[in-house]
Amino acid sequence: MKTIVTTATAFSAVVFFAASTVSAMDTNSVSFNAGADLRVRQEIMGNVPGTPGGGMQSPVVRNKSKNQMRFRMRAWGDLKLGDHFRIYSRVTDEPRWNITPQHSRAYEFPDELVLDNLYFEGVGLFDDRIDFRFGRQDVWEPGMGSLFGLPHVFADGTPGDGSRTLYTDMMRMTWHVTEESKFDAFALYNSDRNKLRWGTGGSRNRSLNGLGGNDPDMDEFGAGLVWSSNIGGPEAIPYQLFTIFKKNYSYDVRDVKHPGKELTVFGGRATPHITDELSLELEGMTQVGETTDGDFCNGWSGFAGVDWRTELSDAIKPYAKFSVLYMSGDKDAATQDGGHSAWDPLWSRGVEHSEMFLYGTLYGVGWWSNLIHPRLTVGTDFGKCHRINFSSGPMFAAENDGLGHADGRRSGDFKGWITQARYDFPLLLAPENASGIRRFEIFGHLLAEFFNPGDYYDTQRPAWFVRWQIDVKF
Repeated sequence: MKTIVTTATAFSAVVFFAASTVSAMDTNSVSFNAGADLRVRQEIMGNVPGTPGGGMQSPVVRNKSKNQMRFRMRAWGDLKLGDHFRIYSRVTDEPRWNITPQHSRAYEFPDELVLDNLYFEGVGLFDDRIDFRFGRQDVWEPGMGSLFGLPHVFADGTPGDGSRTLYTDMMRMTWHVTEESKFDAFALYNSDRNKLRWGTGGSRNRSLNGLGGNDPDMDEFGAGLVWSSNIGGPEAIPYQLFTIFKKNYSYDVRDVKHPGKELTVFGGRATPHITDELSLELEGMTQVGETTDGDFCNGWSGFAGVDWRTELSDAIKPYAKFSVLYMSGDKDAATQDGGHSAWDPLWSRGVEHSEMFLYGTLYGVGWWSNLIHPRLTVGTDFGKCHRINFSSGPMFAAENDGLGHADGRRSGDFKGWITQARYDFPLLLAPENASGIRRFEIFGHLLAEFFNPGDYYDTQRPAWFVRWQIDVKF
């Protein structure tokens, strides 16, 4: 309740400030735009590792299969208040048709209407020095990527509902110190339950953090500082230094109480360009803290990648990337008091590494941890909005925690080999600078994943995941 009151008070202040700003403007400087989109996808999977839809430290269940149709509908409005301010809002509903298992009635139509974006934004203030955004906002945006350019910190604030929503409730501010340097500050609160929704009784109290079905009520608080600049001038090495505080509140899963924890994260990231076609991506993070029971927590994460991109013509643009990801694990993660040395993925609980494992997690939905993953990705852009890519690589456990076996037996640290192929294509493109209904566009993609499990798991049955998707928007 305290959080709701605080949020409502803060938003009321924002609305009052926005109204005052509008009243001082010429009415010609105020404009409103709106639109909508529909995403239809079918996902079919089988033998996914772990417990599909299960949660933290849940027992391993095999032979799980799933076949579902998802229909995500969104409508948005964008009120621009002159050259510097705007209010953006969006509502979302995503009912599903569960083909397999047939008895499942989760997300049945009409499901629920969710307020998944509502923020007030100011840009270019004080001689283009200050930007801010207050309210409910996505942590990952198409064309923009992850917040603050930190893909291993921000990917999805609400992994428990898949990609239906990606939001968090956040205040953030940017100070542009120079043309090449900026300083970002943020504070966020993730509630495990969405109170700003209207829907069926079956959709009420749905867990958004995904740490164990609908049982837990684990809210999260976070705040951080991010410094972004270049070493050696504007054409030199882009880098970022950051520190982040995160608090996980205690929660219960299947009558087992899990303590909360507080973590402080220190990290750095650099993306030097070796040539016009070759660049590197280097990142390292460490986290330290303690649980509410007083136990010490720590973890490590690292990423290194080599990225090659070129243009054979205006239409054909091939690329390749080799990367290695490391996230620390804890050999005692299966115990009630264990897991304190395993990496906490912060809010990077998305599908960068695999779509399949979002459903077949052992630690929580999108809870990437205890992983060593080399991967090679090759692909090309061809034609307008056509892209095809292929990625493949082995997965290893940084620590053999025994969660891959129902009986807790530890037989190896090779999780398996995962391969993914994806093709994105347009079906209808809008004219350039189109407005209104003329913005109407249709896109699609096909995706397939195959996972051949290793000795970390107690099964040798290959897992697979396929999806087709159509996006309609205007």
